[in-house]
Amino acid sequence: MLNQLKPVEGARKERKRLGRGIASGTGKTAGKGHKGQKARSGNQPRPGFEGGQIPFFQRIPKRGFNNVNRKEYTIVNLSDLNVFEDGEKVTPEVLLQRGVISKVLSGVKVLAKGTLDKKLTVQAHKFSKVAKEAIEKNGGTVEVI
Repeated sequence: MLNQLKPVEGARKERKRLGRGIASGTGKTAGKGHKGQKARSGNQPRPGFEGGQIPFFQRIPKRGFNNVNRKEYTIVNLSDLNVFEDGEKVTPEVLLQRGVISKVLSGVKVLAKGTLDKKLTVQAHKFSKVAKEAIEKNGGTVEVI
């Protein structure tokens, strides 16, 4: 019973026996082509190496700058704040819980897109001038964290 067990047809593959004579089909150069650096054993040149010539990625012009100290704010529009009730206190934590924003990056910034019909106390890291005026016009207050 156990001595008759065999792997499923096609499950096992014989390894290629390289350099075992012309008749094997992989004799002589053993599938490595003729001479040259890639036919030798040992190290291959690193990706992008062009034989000592200045590589392509160094020849093309570089542009831009990534500021490691940049602060990126999560944007909240005035129209997004209409989901809250009159007189409610709006903080970044509350915005996250209600699903108005998905994550707080460096902070929350309130912008004046849309209209606000509620009287709210809004706490955020930054406000645009127009957004601040719109919140205060409705009788709400603005608190910078």
